[in-house]
Amino acid sequence: DVIAEDRSTLTDLFRTVTARARYLTAGGVPPDLGTASPPSDSGTLGADVPADALTVTLGVSSTLFDDRFALATRKPIRLTTMRAFPNDGLNPDWLGGDLMLQLCAGSTDTVLHALRDITRHTRGAMQVRWRMDGFISPPRPTGLPRNHLGFMDGIANPDVANPKIADQLLWVVKGHGEPAWAVGGSYHVIRLIRMFTEFWDRVSLHVQQATIGRYRASGAPLGMTSYTDIPDYAKGRHGCDVPLTAHMRLANPRTAKTEPSRILRRGYNYDLGIDVNGTLNMGLVFNCFQQDLLRQFEATQTRLVDEPLADYIRPFGGGYFFALPGVRNSEDWLGRGLMQA
Repeated sequence: DVIAEDRSTLTDLFRTVTARARYLTAGGVPPDLGTASPPSDSGTLGADVPADALTVTLGVSSTLFDDRFALATRKPIRLTTMRAFPNDGLNPDWLGGDLMLQLCAGSTDTVLHALRDITRHTRGAMQVRWRMDGFISPPRPTGLPRNHLGFMDGIANPDVANPKIADQLLWVVKGHGEPAWAVGGSYHVIRLIRMFTEFWDRVSLHVQQATIGRYRASGAPLGMTSYTDIPDYAKGRHGCDVPLTAHMRLANPRTAKTEPSRILRRGYNYDLGIDVNGTLNMGLVFNCFQQDLLRQFEATQTRLVDEPLADYIRPFGGGYFFALPGVRNSEDWLGRGLMQA
């Protein structure tokens, strides 16, 4: 939540987050302020802060464009509050917020160090509303990382390293009616999805694989041999042995009509221990990036309503955000286009 009282303080907040991100992602020795002052750094990473592949992504939600900062006319045109779909059980305690701060690194302590550093330097301007710690497991034994259901996660992502595909599916580009400052940004959806793992573990392997549409061991589409194999759904009513109701088939039907609705996905496992009933409380921090929320994420999610997988998962939080365009040089700062447009 932004608690800055005016636009000038909000501008300072964006500048400060950028400055801390610039330092933390580069690493280095924190300044020595002497023993009479609080240390400039928490010290949790030692005397020389490693970069550890840290990345910092900052996003804004639709609530930032209310009447507090006179930014209403600059809101990305497709940015709304996250809607509840029929199989959701959204909890207000885990929803929304004015800003989204995503910290990723090679080690958990690097992420927590960055969180503490940024929180310390932005005290009085923003306050944590909710947070979730996630992790990505190494591929076991090969292929892609797996989620708590035992299946590889993130297969068949669009190749956004191809600029043409990225400009069609990932980035906001000129000519789509968006504010000029938003070009180069991306709509970011976060869905906190609890997985009922104890229920899932009592289901036969046949049902699990039919629910997802892939073999659990290899990740290959049913009837095929490799997770990189591309199923041909047009080949008969049940092409490649993937059921019509399988998650992978509903999410990406692989038709010319649904091709523009593809999204760039990245999921992180989470573990919150147990709930009040003593049931394992774990799941997925689902992230996806796209050019258009309605055309892509919401179209995909609508196809998944009442899918068989809905019996084993329950989305309960998250939000819609707009990931700000990255900084262009050493003088630039996140949100500059928005605040100075």
